[in-house]
Amino acid sequence: MAHHALFVCTSCAFSATQREHLGYRGGYHLCQQLQQLQQQGHLPPDFTLEAVECLSACHRFCAIALAAPQKTTLMFGDLPPLESAGAIAKLAIQYAASPNGLVPRQLRPEPLQKGILARIPPWPQP
Repeated sequence: MAHHALFVCTSCAFSATQREHLGYRGGYHLCQQLQQLQQQGHLPPDFTLEAVECLSACHRFCAIALAAPQKTTLMFGDLPPLESAGAIAKLAIQYAASPNGLVPRQLRPEPLQKGILARIPPWPQP
């Protein structure tokens, strides 16, 4: 079983017009919700949830990335921090099940059918 990572930018703004909510950035809120879902078993067991300081998507709010060896890395932005954790967990399950990391747009949970920022190919095999 391949090991997967879900990166969550904790520096992301809360929304396009609001930097913080209740004293914390949007990425912090999203990461907290994803940690709760992980503790409840809603993320695949081979996923590592990684809070990162920056994913360099600063012109967007709430950015995440899914990555695994020999799979395409997917990066998303503009995710509402208080409503997206469940959809992200569902996408993580789809990503883990995909042999190449690609999840067709129409099959992704609704909040993740748009807002894709990058699709980075896997490192080439020697």
